[in-house]
Amino acid sequence: MADRDTLRKHADLFDRMATTLGHDLEESALKGQLRIDEISDAVLACTGCSNPAHCSEWLGTRDTALQAPQYCRNRALLDRLHP
Repeated sequence: MADRDTLRKHADLFDRMATTLGHDLEESALKGQLRIDEISDAVLACTGCSNPAHCSEWLGTRDTALQAPQYCRNRALLDRLHP
């Protein structure tokens, strides 16, 4: 299991990715589009990323994006949130 700092780092990456794609995770959960356990699972999936530094750099180079990078372990979940 990932340690607390790793979970925080990846929770931040997942939230930043969602925000960059125009999603508010809390609002999506309140609307029933996303379950809380899906958010937890997405953070855990993110901890398995082989290159989180690249993800952080990618997020740092843009304010918005239409889609997560191909390598994102949560791309399908984030694509599902598009209206």
